[in-house]
Amino acid sequence: MRASGANGGLGVLWLTPDKPTNISVGRRRIADRLEADGFEVTLRGTTPRTLLRSLRERDKYDIVLGTTRSGAFAGALLKSFGKPLVVDHIDPIRQFADTRSKPLSLVVRAAENLAFRVADHTLYVYEEERRRVHRYARATTRTDLGVSYERFANPDSTVVAQARERLHEAGVGADERLAVYAGGLEPIYHIGELLAAMEHLDDWTLVVLGTGSLAPAVERAAEREAVVFLGTVPHEAIPGYLHAADVGVSLVDDPHTLKVLEYAAAGLAVIQARGRAEERFDEYAEFCDPTPRAIAAAIERAGERDTREAFREYASRFDYKRVAETYRTVLTEVVGQKAP
Repeated sequence: MRASGANGGLGVLWLTPDKPTNISVGRRRIADRLEADGFEVTLRGTTPRTLLRSLRERDKYDIVLGTTRSGAFAGALLKSFGKPLVVDHIDPIRQFADTRSKPLSLVVRAAENLAFRVADHTLYVYEEERRRVHRYARATTRTDLGVSYERFANPDSTVVAQARERLHEAGVGADERLAVYAGGLEPIYHIGELLAAMEHLDDWTLVVLGTGSLAPAVERAAEREAVVFLGTVPHEAIPGYLHAADVGVSLVDDPHTLKVLEYAAAGLAVIQARGRAEERFDEYAEFCDPTPRAIAAAIERAGERDTREAFREYASRFDYKRVAETYRTVLTEVVGQKAP
């Protein structure tokens, strides 16, 4: 094993799915917290090229942390070369199966099961995955997706001012009621239905931040007065846009969506797709079926809700500092167990 980092911390190679930097930021935030504790973390999106690089550099690291799905698969390969491995299982197989063929889903499920089996420890988020993870993994710990609570609850005044200025340049008036969507622009997030919902709303503007396969559709919708498309913005700038808005929109059937916690921390009213999230957020969010008329009605109702401060308090429980503590403990314990 290599020597530990300069500050006495562990050298961690964190392999993640290869996503745009400003779309998937949760792993980076946890890595930042680990680095503040003295760890040396290399966060690397997983592609064939980066996998080969990781194999060549494996002796530089004390442990591999692999995020589902591709990062976990790559981590399992590095495990075969003797590197300690922690699987970071953050996406349920259901999400993959909902958008892929059954044969491919079965192959991916089997590959995940193998990653759980070979890993020294598996962290998981979703309760629906508990039984499967416990069946295959050697050791498990339930964790949560986190939020940079203070950054969203109390953003720098410059960040807020810059966001308001850009909105002004895009033609958004200071007194307009704003709904905001920040995230991936893919069919699973019901982007088309959200755009159509704006046709049923008066005196509301939808601000869309993000990128994805449906970006052209959002651009076309932005030709109408009720939609403003700003594309991908640095994640550090997003709190400013949220503080300019009234309602945050999340239309994926998922109880563990980072954007919902960010909306809540920023003090927004939230609308959420009806389904699995109801049990978790029932008293805080406005739920609806993901159809244009239902979304429009939910935006109107959410604008009148008086649960923002309670939801903000709830979101504070998931600050990345608390989540990172779980990762720190597991990584340290696994490396300790593998030390000669």
